[in-house]
Amino acid sequence: MWRGVSGRGSATSRFVMVVGAGGTVLVVGDDDSMCQAIERLLKAGGFECATYASADALLARGVDKESPYVISDLRLPGLSGLDLLAALREQKISLPFILITGHDSPGLREKALLSGATAYLPKPFRGTKLLDSVRAAIESPRPSGWQ
Repeated sequence: MWRGVSGRGSATSRFVMVVGAGGTVLVVGDDDSMCQAIERLLKAGGFECATYASADALLARGVDKESPYVISDLRLPGLSGLDLLAALREQKISLPFILITGHDSPGLREKALLSGATAYLPKPFRGTKLLDSVRAAIESPRPSGWQ
């Protein structure tokens, strides 16, 4: 039973996840063990999962506008989590967005929320907190006029 996700002591674990309309979670990251832990957690929560190598690869693939959720680490190779959020907003894709970081600092939560993140989770966090945040965002309405 998963109690939380902490990166197993690694402050450099990085991942991005997008929950698809059918419940598919696309996990994108450079830390295989962290991605696998998150994937197992979300599968236990009833979500299907698939993985990608980076946020850039996800954007190059094209983000499904029907996807109800994105979860991103702050520090990623290439685009950061905040860069990914900004890129989605520029495309008028208003997916709810959780920002996760092992590098919490004063003002970062506020910056993330002002940038449009729906939740901010510093590591380590409980797996139930991640699942609760995903479920809450799926149930919240998107801004009108956005995809």
